[in-house]
Amino acid sequence: MKEKIYVHVADDHKILIEGIVAVINTDKDIEVEGYSLTGKEVIDWAQSNTADILILDINMPHYDGIEVLKFFKLKDIKIKTIILSSYDDVKLVEEMLTLGASGFLSKDSAGEHIINAIKAVHEGEQYFSDAIKSNLLKLYTGQKVKAGQRPESTIAHSLTDREIEVLKLIAQEYSSPEIADILNISQSTVDTYRKSLLKKTNVKNAVGLAMYAVKNKII
Repeated sequence: MKEKIYVHVADDHKILIEGIVAVINTDKDIEVEGYSLTGKEVIDWAQSNTADILILDINMPHYDGIEVLKFFKLKDIKIKTIILSSYDDVKLVEEMLTLGASGFLSKDSAGEHIINAIKAVHEGEQYFSDAIKSNLLKLYTGQKVKAGQRPESTIAHSLTDREIEVLKLIAQEYSSPEIADILNISQSTVDTYRKSLLKKTNVKNAVGLAMYAVKNKII
C-alpha cells in the first residue's frame, strides 16, 4: 500500500486554504494534516512538524514567508516547501529557491498544479507553474525577463545593511554630504546608494524613500 503524503497549508486567508484543501482531497494519496494563518503559527508548528510538505504563502502577518524560510535555514529545519503567491517576479522566485523552497506556484494557477507540485516535490524534484518556469528558463539562458509583481515587504528584505543605513539617514532628512560624513564614505558612493534605493523601492525622490521607510518600519 502506497504511503500518504501529508501536507500543511499556510495562508492568511481561510477561504483560500479551504479551496486548496478541497483540491487536495480529490487525490487519495495526499492528506492535509493542518493549517496555519500566520507566520508565527507556521514557525510554532515547524518545531514538531509531522507533515511531508508545507504549502506557504509569502504575505502573512507575524512573520512573512521569507522570514519563515530564513528561520528554517537558521535553525536547520528541513521541510519541503512549495511557495504559493499572487506575485510572479522571477527574482522573487530565485530568492525563495535560495532560501530552500522547492516549488513556486502562482495562486491563479494553483488549482491545476497543486497535486502535481506536491507529488513532484515529495519525490525530491522542483516544481513551478508554467509562466514561472518559462521566466526562470529565460533568466538562466541570459534572456531579458520582464519584471513581475512582488510584495513591498520582500523589497525591504532585499536591501543591504548599508542601503538600510543610508535609507534611515535620508528619511531623517540628511543631505548626501552629511550622510557621507556620518558613514565615512564618499558623496559619490552615497549617490550610488540613493540611485539603488530609488530603483529597488520604485519611488521617485527622497520623500518617497522616507515614506517607504516609515511604511516598512525601517525607521
